[in-house]
Amino acid sequence: MGDLRFWLGFNSVTGIGPARLRALLDFFGDIEQAWRGSASDLREAGLDRRSLASLVETRQQLDLDQLLRRLEQSGAHALTWDDSDYPASLRTVYDPPPLLFVKGAITADDAWGVAVVGTRNPTAYGREVARQLAADLVRNRVTVVSGLARGVDAQAHRAALDGGGRTLAVLGCGVDVIYPYEHRRMAQEISEAGALVSDYPLGTLPEAGNFPPRNRIISGLSLGVVVVEAGATSGALITAQFATEQGREVFAVPGSILQRNSEGTNRLIRDGARPVLGVEDILEELNLKQVAQQAEARTLFPADETEALLVKQLSNEPRHIDDVAHAAGLPMATAASTLTLMELKGLVRQVGGMSYVLSRDTRLRDG
Repeated sequence: MGDLRFWLGFNSVTGIGPARLRALLDFFGDIEQAWRGSASDLREAGLDRRSLASLVETRQQLDLDQLLRRLEQSGAHALTWDDSDYPASLRTVYDPPPLLFVKGAITADDAWGVAVVGTRNPTAYGREVARQLAADLVRNRVTVVSGLARGVDAQAHRAALDGGGRTLAVLGCGVDVIYPYEHRRMAQEISEAGALVSDYPLGTLPEAGNFPPRNRIISGLSLGVVVVEAGATSGALITAQFATEQGREVFAVPGSILQRNSEGTNRLIRDGARPVLGVEDILEELNLKQVAQQAEARTLFPADETEALLVKQLSNEPRHIDDVAHAAGLPMATAASTLTLMELKGLVRQVGGMSYVLSRDTRLRDG
């Protein structure tokens, strides 16, 4: 993570998004060289006049060490394209954000995420449906993804938390700036039972223009997007559009043709979205019934003697793979391949530098 400062630097440069940063990395070879590149090299790498001027000005003004200290003091952490913990589902979308700020933790189980979104002004019907669907999703070990906004988003997060499940909130501001303010307590709960996520720098205020772009992250972190209630111009429809572009499934809850809040959802269904009459429609379409069963079974006990040997060598203290293999009396190749499978199962976590710890659930069972 020695180069995280430079990722933070580029994240603060106006006009350099994923495509331009990828071009710079391809040209210079690494993030630090790109940050320190000369004007002529940067032009050759493809930066236009405006982006180049923005980068040069930002380099002069920014204290990268101060940015890193601020991140450390915020209680959040950052994931970059280079990090193995960067969400795999988001990595596959077109131009994924180069840097994600995370307050809490995104885990392997969050790969089974479904977004629940909708209007900020739901009817009683919309509120109840959002809560019921979110509660049913977490009951099936599915992570609920939403945007922490008033209305449907808040109902979905609250139901997921009340159900003891995982939930991710993607913000249109910095993860250290909670908006709306009245959701600050819920945001704290989310950071403990999931994560607050944003690609905006720390301290970014919740300006109106920030929210439509963040919706691509909501859909990108999800296998599918469920729109509960949405008027004809609702921002939730932007999330549905991103989902379509990213190859995600789009679901919509049908409503009265006389109700303005159902105009957007009914149109989605007319145009091909899957109507949702209950959580079973979502689970079946996304093949999440089988995955949920596997999630229950996969972490009960180690599958074989090799996994059992490795579990005995691990705790909540990071231990390097070399030490683990030696202590277990296993060849390095066997230990490495088995730990990789165990990480996919959620039995262990890699915490950087090829060091591993037991997951919390495994520690509880082992204890």
